[in-house]
Amino acid sequence: MKIIRSIKKMQSLSRQLVADGLTIGLVPTMGFLHDGHLSLIKTTLKKSNVVITTIFVNPTQFAEGEDLSKYPRDEKGDIRKIKDAGGTIVFVPKPEDIYPDGYETYVNVESLTQTLEGKSRPLHFRGVTTIVAKLFNITRPDVVVFGMKDFQQAMVLKKMTTDLNYPIKYLIAPTVREKDGLAMSSRNKYFDASQRIEALCLSHALKKAKQMVKENIKDCKLIKKEMKTVIKATCKTAKIDYIAFTDFETLAPTKIIKKNTICSLAVRLHNVRLIDNAKLM
Repeated sequence: MKIIRSIKKMQSLSRQLVADGLTIGLVPTMGFLHDGHLSLIKTTLKKSNVVITTIFVNPTQFAEGEDLSKYPRDEKGDIRKIKDAGGTIVFVPKPEDIYPDGYETYVNVESLTQTLEGKSRPLHFRGVTTIVAKLFNITRPDVVVFGMKDFQQAMVLKKMTTDLNYPIKYLIAPTVREKDGLAMSSRNKYFDASQRIEALCLSHALKKAKQMVKENIKDCKLIKKEMKTVIKATCKTAKIDYIAFTDFETLAPTKIIKKNTICSLAVRLHNVRLIDNAKLM
């Protein structure tokens, strides 16, 4: 397995891989990898000859006051995990190389970024789409895989990939969860044992929503009310950022559950902001 830190070296190797007729898969990450990330690598391995995993904590997607400085990092551990998962290349660029002095060019997807996470975190998605577009240009992938847990991000990046004519096969892999249902996230490490139990409020709320839909209750307002009750019952101090019901593809809001409706939510617990989602029909 190769570890590359230079943009020029990564570009040169990518060109050589393309010239050799190999299919390149890309898994962009911010590091501190868990089994969810590793599942993306394994999925990509089935679709490509070479898998490039990137490790880069992207500063442009963090707003002032967010957890950029304390975002968990474990490069040595990440590299070991990537190797064990079958990864081929690890690309670890430096922030000053990605965003040199005087940098002022950004990529933005308009409408899909104005709701949910985009509404709560202005400019967040501009940072995400910019870094991923740069990684596409550097690594030249044929296949890219993103996780369903970051559903809106996956749809925004899918739109960017289509609109900018990247010749890339785009895949969205299922959310990987702990045995108790908590969606895997690098930020889960912030919780102590009791807080970790309270973090289950998101998955409990989504289970409640699914149950209500099975019982033919499709009024989003009623479902949202019950989800709030479940969240507060699990964690009294939880602060709900949003609970939203939207179309899977367009993210257009809906008042009644119908085919391709997805429920997304963001909740802050003990100063940690978690997101989760589930397709309801």
